[in-house]
This record gives sequence, structure tokens and C-alpha cells, in this order.
Amino acid sequence: MAAENLDRWQAGAGRSAIYLKTWREIVDGPFEELLRLIVVDDERMTALRQASPFAGVLVPKERWAIYRQFERPQV
Repeated sequence: MAAENLDRWQAGAGRSAIYLKTWREIVDGPFEELLRLIVVDDERMTALRQASPFAGVLVPKERWAIYRQFERPQV
């Protein structure tokens, strides 16, 4: 699905073209590297996640279940 999203978005990429190019390299590379990179918490990966090709991979119910796991408790 990520590769399909990248294919579809590439035509109208504009300023995000560099992000899509980088994601293409990551998605087409070794799976282990993809898994390592998607959890990296640095400036580069944070910026890349603003144009994540993984949109639509999870249905809303799955996304919300994950969000709930990471909610901060009210103090």
C-alpha cells in the first residue's frame, strides 16, 4: 500500500517531492531497514512522517486503538 500511495502522490508532489523520493528509497530497500527507520525519533524521520506513505494502512478502529495505548494519564 505504501508503494501504491507513493506512485499516486508522485504526480502532484510539488514541495514534498524530496520526501516522497526518500520514502521510495526506504520502501524499496531492505525490510529490516524500513522497520528500523519508521521508529527513529529524530528530526529527519519526524519530517518524513509528515508525508508518510503508510496512510490508509490501518483502518480508523486500529489507529484509535494504538492512540489509546499511548495516551498520557490525566494528572
